[in-house]
Amino acid sequence: MLRAILKRILGRFRRDELMASPGRLLVGLGNPGAEYHGTRHNVGFDVIDRIVELSRSQLDVNKDNAISGSGRYQGRTFVAAKPLSYMNRSGSVVKKLLNRHRIDVDSVLIIVDDLNIPFGSVRIRQAGGAGGHNGLQDIIDELGTDRFARLRVGVGDDFGRGQQVDHVLSRFDDSEMEKLDEIVNHAARGALTFVSRGVTDAMNRFNLKPESE
Repeated sequence: MLRAILKRILGRFRRDELMASPGRLLVGLGNPGAEYHGTRHNVGFDVIDRIVELSRSQLDVNKDNAISGSGRYQGRTFVAAKPLSYMNRSGSVVKKLLNRHRIDVDSVLIIVDDLNIPFGSVRIRQAGGAGGHNGLQDIIDELGTDRFARLRVGVGDDFGRGQQVDHVLSRFDDSEMEKLDEIVNHAARGALTFVSRGVTDAMNRFNLKPESE
């Protein structure tokens, strides 16, 4: 009898301890300001907003040059954040968030746009280089490692030579907008699976290629 009571108390303590300490950090990259709202470069912000919606959490903290909030999904806690620095200066914000919440680098997921993969692609990787993405490169430089997970959302690779900047700062066309909500939802569910089950399961279940591939 006593052993059973102690086992229940210990189990409850472990559950409470798990819920009290955010285990994952989800950071969507983008540029602040109304002029960037809805652009391809800000799809990371869109995914964070969907994560907040699906998990019924809130971004209610404005600190360390980011808006952030704690959430809970399938028994696991996380912090979701949108840096208020510009895209290319995201590294210091991510570092501050990790330090403030005492989260390890291997428990962070960075969500970014990617113009090197077709529109509609969702690709999750456990680690890797920046792939030409300046926001990712700044995070790698600040953290001193590229051993962190990232979720890339394809924003289209149909642009002329030297038109990369114009492309990522443009808005999605009408045909893309018809599919964007589903893509953002898929990416958000992948990020939440990273929270609840880890990067390998998220990769296996949510890496997505467009139907045309």
